[in-house]
Amino acid sequence: MKFGKLDHIQDVSFDLPNDHSVTTQMLSGEPRVPRILMGGTMWNIPQWVGKIYPLKTAKKNFITAYGDQFSTIELNATHYRLPTKETVRTWASSVREDFVFCPKFPQSISHYRRFQHCESITDEFLENILEFGERLSVSFIQLPPHFSSEKAEQLIAFLTSLPRDMRFALEFRHPSWFDGNPAAEETWDAMRSLGISSIISDTAGRRDAVHMRLTTPHCIVRFGGNDLDPTDEVRLRDWVKRLKKWQAQGLHEFQLWMHQPESLNTPETCQLFARLVKEELGQDLFAPRLLHQQTSLF
Repeated sequence: MKFGKLDHIQDVSFDLPNDHSVTTQMLSGEPRVPRILMGGTMWNIPQWVGKIYPLKTAKKNFITAYGDQFSTIELNATHYRLPTKETVRTWASSVREDFVFCPKFPQSISHYRRFQHCESITDEFLENILEFGERLSVSFIQLPPHFSSEKAEQLIAFLTSLPRDMRFALEFRHPSWFDGNPAAEETWDAMRSLGISSIISDTAGRRDAVHMRLTTPHCIVRFGGNDLDPTDEVRLRDWVKRLKKWQAQGLHEFQLWMHQPESLNTPETCQLFARLVKEELGQDLFAPRLLHQQTSLF
């Protein structure tokens, strides 16, 4: 995740902020065990062959190998090219039954047309991703870095046009969305009323994006790791502690989308998170299994 990436993190405070007051209101229900999912951002990682993918796995079978190791994916491929229905059906049929996809809205909608005059593209995208069927989770919109709260009106109009029977999430990037100005607050309120989740971006250089403001009882964290630097474990441990608190307040679902440089250490970081969840919450997560760990059991 290039957003908020820093070359030097020694002076960064990774402490999680306190919950926003809206989060407290959103999670004021009965305690429940949330569904916890974790995954990466792509399956085309040749370096995973022999690591978590079986030896000699053909590239065409990477998606199946990925689905055997993770429970979800931040599907960035749909951001760059609108998938056909046939492609979506192929992807869906290539993974196990309880795996879910989280497709990213095409950049033609969010970055080029800036949510204006994009009705036909949006309709086509939504119609096509419905082919995921039960394997479709939340679809998410990433705002361009320079898309400020001055554009709140056109963003709210677009969000209001989305169907209510599908799940959506939104990632803010420009600092103005976090400073409490009236336009930004109107957008946050609209998201809550429309049932659109807010994505939390936990990255070194943009601590304002760790807003801790949930607009639905579903939490999505885009975690920018630092190649298994010791701070990765400290940060994930803090997230598990927060997750424990939210579990007691009625959180429904927690998705962790893991970003590591070149994705090379994504499997190990997901394993780490699963271990911490087991230690703190007593919950077993579906986590990657390194091949050398599997063979060491015999």
